[in-house]
Amino acid sequence: MKQSHRLSGISKFILVGLGVIIALLGLALAAGGVKLVSLGGSWYFLVGGLVMTISGLLIARFKTAGAWLFAAFLVGTAIWAVSDAGLVFWPVFSRLFMFSAVGLAVTLVYPLLKRADGGVPGRGAYGIAVVLAIALAVAAGNMFVAHPTVAATGTGPGLTPVEPANAQKDWAHYGNTEGGSRFAALDQINRNNVDKLQVAWTYHTGDVAESDGNGAEDQLTPLQVGNKVFICTPHNNLIALDADTGKELWKNAINAKSKVWQRCRGMAYFDATKAIAQPGNSSIIEAKPAPAANCQRRLLTNTIDARLIAVDADTGEFCQGFGNNGQVDLKAGLGDVPDSYYQLSSAPLMAGTTVVVGGRVADNVQTDMPGGVIRGFDVITGAMRWAFDPGNPQDRNAPADGSTYARSTPNSWAPMSYDPATNTVFLPMGSSSTDIYGVERSKLDHTYGASILALDATSGEERWVFQTVHNDLWDFDLPMQPSLIDFAKDGKTVPALVIGTKAGQIYVLDRATGKPLTDVKEVPVKAANIPDEPYSPTQPKSVGMPQIGAQHLTESDMWGATPYDQLLCRIDFKSMRYDGLYTAPGTDKSLSFPGSLGGMNWGSISTDPVHGFIFVNDMRLGLWIQMIPSQNKGEATSGGEALNTGMGAVPLKGTPYAVNKNRFLSVAGIPCQAPPFGTLTAIDMKTQKVAWQVPVGTVEDTGPLGIRMHLPIKIGLPTLGGTLSTQGGLIFIAGTQDFYLRAFNSGNGEEVWKARLPVGSQGGPMTYVSPKTGKQYVVITAGGARQSTDRGDYVMAYALP
Repeated sequence: MKQSHRLSGISKFILVGLGVIIALLGLALAAGGVKLVSLGGSWYFLVGGLVMTISGLLIARFKTAGAWLFAAFLVGTAIWAVSDAGLVFWPVFSRLFMFSAVGLAVTLVYPLLKRADGGVPGRGAYGIAVVLAIALAVAAGNMFVAHPTVAATGTGPGLTPVEPANAQKDWAHYGNTEGGSRFAALDQINRNNVDKLQVAWTYHTGDVAESDGNGAEDQLTPLQVGNKVFICTPHNNLIALDADTGKELWKNAINAKSKVWQRCRGMAYFDATKAIAQPGNSSIIEAKPAPAANCQRRLLTNTIDARLIAVDADTGEFCQGFGNNGQVDLKAGLGDVPDSYYQLSSAPLMAGTTVVVGGRVADNVQTDMPGGVIRGFDVITGAMRWAFDPGNPQDRNAPADGSTYARSTPNSWAPMSYDPATNTVFLPMGSSSTDIYGVERSKLDHTYGASILALDATSGEERWVFQTVHNDLWDFDLPMQPSLIDFAKDGKTVPALVIGTKAGQIYVLDRATGKPLTDVKEVPVKAANIPDEPYSPTQPKSVGMPQIGAQHLTESDMWGATPYDQLLCRIDFKSMRYDGLYTAPGTDKSLSFPGSLGGMNWGSISTDPVHGFIFVNDMRLGLWIQMIPSQNKGEATSGGEALNTGMGAVPLKGTPYAVNKNRFLSVAGIPCQAPPFGTLTAIDMKTQKVAWQVPVGTVEDTGPLGIRMHLPIKIGLPTLGGTLSTQGGLIFIAGTQDFYLRAFNSGNGEEVWKARLPVGSQGGPMTYVSPKTGKQYVVITAGGARQSTDRGDYVMAYALP
C-alpha cells in the first residue's frame, strides 16, 4: 500500500468510493442471481455479480487488476447480452447501458489506479474512455428514435386520389360506416401537407371525467352530419357543434349518474326522411316519418345508468313518441340491477330502422348478475322489436311479469356492426359474469361466451356464432367492433368481417356463414387445479393471420430500465406458472400474457378498402392471477375500473374463491417484458402479412414509479383508443399515455406529424369535409389518459391553414 501514498486524499476517496459502489452493486446482483439460479434461471447474474464484487474490492484497494477485471466483466456482459437477446436495441440497452456507464467511470480513474499501483499512467485509458463515451451517447440518442418491431417492407398502401363520386359525405356512424371501417375517403389532408395542420377550433364540454380508478374516462368518437358535429360526454350529455367553428348549437344535459364507469364511446344517427337500403334476403320495416315535425332527424345514445335516449338532431329536444318522453328504460326485464352492475358505454347500432343495444355487465363481482340480453328497438317509437337472450335464445319476447331474462349470461358490451346488404348484425360477445370461474356455466354460456354472434336485424334470429375462446377463464371477451371488409379468397371476393381480440388474435370470417377464411387451429392447452372446472383441452389460435403482441414469453424476454429491475422481473417470471397464451388460473400464481386488457381492445381496427389493408393498435400488459380459496363472506365489489382491470383482491361472491390479479410490472412500474408495450401495425390483407409495425407513444408524460420523465423516448406504450385511416395515406391515433395526436404514413409507418394536446386522449379521431366551406377537419376529444391525473373536457379540430 506504500504506492497509494502518491495519491491525494481526494483521489483515494474517489477510488475507495467507486470500488465500494461497484462491490455493493455486484453483491446485489449476486444475491438476486442466487435466487434466480434456484428457480432454474440464468447463471449470468450470480457469476457477473461475483466478478463485479471482486472487481470493486480490488479497485477500493487501489489495484489495477480491479479495472481489468471489470473490463472482462463488461466484455462478458456484452457477449451474454447479444446471445441472450440478439441485436435488438431495447433488450441490449437494458443489459449494457448502466454497466457501460460504470465502465466509463472505471476507465477515467484508471490512471489513478495505475499511479497508486506504482506504474506510470499512459493515455490509452483516455482513448478507451472517449470510445465508451461516444458509445453511451449513441445509445442514449437511440432512445429517441423509433425502433420498428417490423421494418417497412415497401409494400404498404400507396396513394390513390379520391374519386369525387366516392368521397365521404358524412361521418354518421361510430366507425364511420355501419360496418366499422374507420376509413375516410378524403385526401385534402395527406402525407405531403399533414405537417401544416393547426388547431382550427376548440370547445369545452363542461363535463370533466374525474377518475379515481372508477373508470371515469372520455373515450368518444364524435359524429358529423352536414354542418353539425355531435358529441356525448362521460355523463351522457349530448351536444351539437358547428362543424366549421366549434360553436355550440344546442346542448341536452342528460347528466346520467353512476358510481363507476363514466364514459360514452359514441352515438347513433337516424334520418327518417331518407330511404333505407332494402336487404336482399330479409324484409325490413320501412322507416316512417316521425308523427310530428319533432325528430325527423334523431340522435340516439345509451347511458351509464341504462337508458336509451333519442333527441332531435336539429334542436336537442327529446323525441316525442319515442319511449317515455324520448327515453327507454333498459333495466326492464333484467331483475335486480344494483347501481353500476349494468351499464352501457358503447354506441347503439343503427340497423335499418332498428336500434340495437347490448350492455356491460360488471366482471367478477358475483355469480348472480343481470343478464347479457341484446335488444332491438323501433327507431321511431322506441318499442322493443326483439330480444336475444343468450340464456333463452328461442324466445325473443320480453319476459312475462314476475320473470326476467336469464341471469349472468354472456353480454355484448363493445360496439357492434351492421351489414345492410344481408340485414345482419354482428355482435362481439363477452363471457358470463364471473369471468375467471367457469364451474357453474351452462351449455349456452359455453356456446356464446367470447364469440362473434350474427343476428337478423329485423327479428333477432340467430344466423351463426363463432367462438374465439372455449370456456373463457381469462376475461378474453371480444372487445371491439367487427370491421366489414371484402376479402380475396381463391380468386373470389368474399364479404368478410375482421376482428381483433384481447388475446392478440385476428380472425377473418365469412359474413354469411361465420366460417374462418384464414387458418384457425385448435391447439392443446393445459388445465389448472380448480376442482370441477370444465377446462377445454384445446383453444383456437388464428395462425393464418399475424398475432399481435401475443408472443410466448421466455426468461430472456424479461426487461427493465436497469439490470436490477430486469433481474427482479426474471425472478417473478420464474416464480410463476406460465404455459403460454392460455395459461389457466389456479391457486398458484400464474401469468396471463397478454392479459385481460389486451392485446387489442375497444378502439377497434381501421381499414383501407382501396388498397386492402387493416391497421391495428395494441397494448402489451401481462397480468398475474391467483385464485384464493375463500369463505366469500365479503361484500361483492362495485364493478369499477380497478375491478375490471384486475387490480388487487376481488371476492367472487357466490363462488368458493376470491381472485388476486395484478399487472405484471417491475418495481419501477414498467411492464416486465421487453418493449414496445404498444404498437401500430399495418397488415396487408392480400397476403395476410405485416407490412410494418412501429412503437407508439413516449414517456414524456409518464415514467418509472409514475414520475414524468418529460423525455420523448420512443419506447412504445400501451395504447387505448382507436385509429383513423384516410385515403390521404395517413393513420391518426391519440390513444397513448403521452398527450399527443399523431399521424403516421400508412405506407411505411413513419410518424409524419404530431400535435401536443392539453391532456391525454383515449378518444377515437374522426374526420369530415364541411359542406359549407369545403375544408377537411380532423377532430379528437381529450379528457385525459388512462394513467394520468390530468383531466380535461376538450374537443379539438385541426385543419390546414
